Amino acid sequence: MAIIDISNLKKSYDQVEVLSKISFEVNKNDVVAIIGPSGSGKSTLLRSLVFLEEVNGGSIRVCGEDLVKDGIYSKPQMIKNITSKMGMVFQHFNLFPHLTVKENLELAPRMVKKESPLEIHKRSRELLDKIGLSDRETAYPSTLSGGQKQRVAIARALMMNPEILLFDEPTSALDPELTEEVLQVMKKLAEEQMTMLVVTHEMGFAKEVANKVIFMDKGEIVESGHPDEIFLNPKLERTKAFLSRNLK
Repeated sequence: MAIIDISNLKKSYDQVEVLSKISFEVNKNDVVAIIGPSGSGKSTLLRSLVFLEEVNGGSIRVCGEDLVKDGIYSKPQMIKNITSKMGMVFQHFNLFPHLTVKENLELAPRMVKKESPLEIHKRSRELLDKIGLSDRETAYPSTLSGGQKQRVAIARALMMNPEILLFDEPTSALDPELTEEVLQVMKKLAEEQMTMLVVTHEMGFAKEVANKVIFMDKGEIVESGHPDEIFLNPKLERTKAFLSRNLK
C-alpha cells in the first residue's frame, strides 16, 4: 500500500491554477525527486502535504488516512495526526535564532509530544552526532555556516520521528561547497530507507539517490518514472528541453 496517495490534486490562487490534476503514489522507503522549472508548482505541492497550503480539489491520503478527500478536509485533530507523520526541511532553514542548536532540536518534542527530557536529550545527541555537529550543540544559528544550519534543520525534523521527510529545495540557498555536506546527510538517510520527497535542482542527486523522478511544469506532472527513464530516455519534448538546460 502506498504511504502517500495523491489523486487529481488541484490548487488555484484566484484564477491562476498552480496545481492541475496531480496524481502519483509514494511507497514506503521511496526517494522521490521532484524537478522542474521555477514556478512549476513543486513547492506548493510539497506544502500541500503538510497543510501549509489548502488545495481546491482532489485527495491526499497519508499512511492510509485521508488528509483531504475530493476537496473536503478531515477534522482538525485528524489533520494534526496525519501531518505529524511528516517532517519538512525548508530552503531557508527556519531555525530559531535565539535558541542554541540543542534547544532548536528539543523544543518541538518537549512542547508537542511531551516526551521526557532524558529521552529528548538522548535523541538530540544521537542526531547531532549523525549529522557531524556534536561539538556545536551550544552554538547559536548565527555562528553556523549555511550547510551547518541546514544539517541542524534536518536533525530537527528527525527529532519528531517522522515516517516521511519532505525537502523543499534544501540546497538552493547554499554555496556549492556547502551543498555537498547537506546532500551527504540526505544520501545517508536514503541508505537508511527513510521515505523522502525532495524538491531539488540538484540533478546529480536525483539521478544517483532517487528511485523515482517527477518532472513538473506549469502545475502539471509532465513525466515521471525511474531516473534512468527520465534522464537517459525522456519521452516528451518539454522534459528534453528542461534537461538540456539543467544537466551538466
